[in-house]
Amino acid sequence: MPSLSVARSANAAFTPTYVPAMVITGATSGIGRAITEAFARHQHGRVHIVLVGRNHQAAEAIISSLPTSKDSTYEFFPCDLTLMKNVHAMARELLARLPKINFLVHCAGFADLKSRIDTEEGIDVKLAARYYQKFALTYDLLPLVRKAKDLGEAASVIDTFGAGMPSFIEMEDLGLKKTYTAWRALAHSGPYNDLMMAEFARREPEIAFVYTGVGFVYTSILTTSNPILWLLFLPLRPLFWLLMMSAPDYAEYALFAMLDADKGLHRRDQKGNDIGMKNFPQVKDGQRLMWEHSVVETRVQVEE
Repeated sequence: MPSLSVARSANAAFTPTYVPAMVITGATSGIGRAITEAFARHQHGRVHIVLVGRNHQAAEAIISSLPTSKDSTYEFFPCDLTLMKNVHAMARELLARLPKINFLVHCAGFADLKSRIDTEEGIDVKLAARYYQKFALTYDLLPLVRKAKDLGEAASVIDTFGAGMPSFIEMEDLGLKKTYTAWRALAHSGPYNDLMMAEFARREPEIAFVYTGVGFVYTSILTTSNPILWLLFLPLRPLFWLLMMSAPDYAEYALFAMLDADKGLHRRDQKGNDIGMKNFPQVKDGQRLMWEHSVVETRVQVEE
């Protein structure tokens, strides 16, 4: 298990000859913000980062605080990722503007215990944020990640969510159109991401796909996204402070996991430890069925 100091040192030791390019979702708060800040700091501003989120004011404040160099490029791309049409539109623009992506980082999330609310596209908003937008954006932006690999550079997709969490998935009701509850949506989100990352890794064996477990990380999403969560959290706050990791510390471990991965599927826990296939969904044809379902739900343009 890498200590926090070891993780920080390893991250600081990543000094490529090229300027690394990162696209990161959920970049204006919590884990996404912490990863953005840590990566820019370790690279001394010699980096191109596209921050994806919905809070323009927060993005401007973050960008103004990041270190700069002659090679610095920081830009904000506003996007409501719960709508697949928005994801595809953003991806088209990034494909037209960016020469490559070294690191595609998924940090956008959704903490809510309310009943099902469908987007205009017929997808539950929580599942859209926790899973479907990640599939769509990864699928659409893979050409730019491949370009980084073809250049002999680092090429990784990292998904910060629930690697190693207990696996429960109903393959006969993908998307939970028939058996939805908020808790079931949360329980299914982890295995959905597991199957997605494993199938992308199978199809793209030269690219690293890193799925990490978040565990208990203190971010504002716990207290600002839902008043019920806030009420549940309030009396347990002293205990949570003892058990929880800060977002900046988690960011170092997540960066360590990302930079330590070469190619193929990598599953890591909250502190960057390799967990192998712990609690990976054991379902027949799971990766294929999840892929086929996701292609239909996200309306990606399938490559022939």
